[in-house]
Amino acid sequence: MCSICLAQNSPEDFLKGHNEARAEVGVKPLTWNESLVAYAQKYADSKKKDCELEHSMGPYGENLAEGYGDFSGEDSVKLWVAEKPFYDTESKKCVKDECLHYTQVVWNTTESVGCARSKCANGWMFVICNYYPPGNYIGLAPY
Repeated sequence: MCSICLAQNSPEDFLKGHNEARAEVGVKPLTWNESLVAYAQKYADSKKKDCELEHSMGPYGENLAEGYGDFSGEDSVKLWVAEKPFYDTESKKCVKDECLHYTQVVWNTTESVGCARSKCANGWMFVICNYYPPGNYIGLAPY
């Protein structure tokens, strides 16, 4: 068992922000998926040395964030949801691709999420959430 897992935020800390954002646009809530958590934790642990915000290129939807100190799951979800103003509901597109984290959070066909954190060598916290089924398909609206 990894030491940072003990400091991991609870599933509710990650789910609350996701599901509040989804409720605002009439999308069903996400459930917690332990298989996605395992995938996310393995990837987060692999980023401990460099903490680079590089996607895993895996089969799931994915949001990444990093922050200093005890940067929490709740903090990361707030960052992603804060992109909402960059989503144009009329054109159903992001302004300058500045809302792709937000659209993954509210993607209407996504059913579950699993998230993890790892503390990097530089003291920063790396956060990853994976989504199933994935979202952010070019040409499709999130809801």
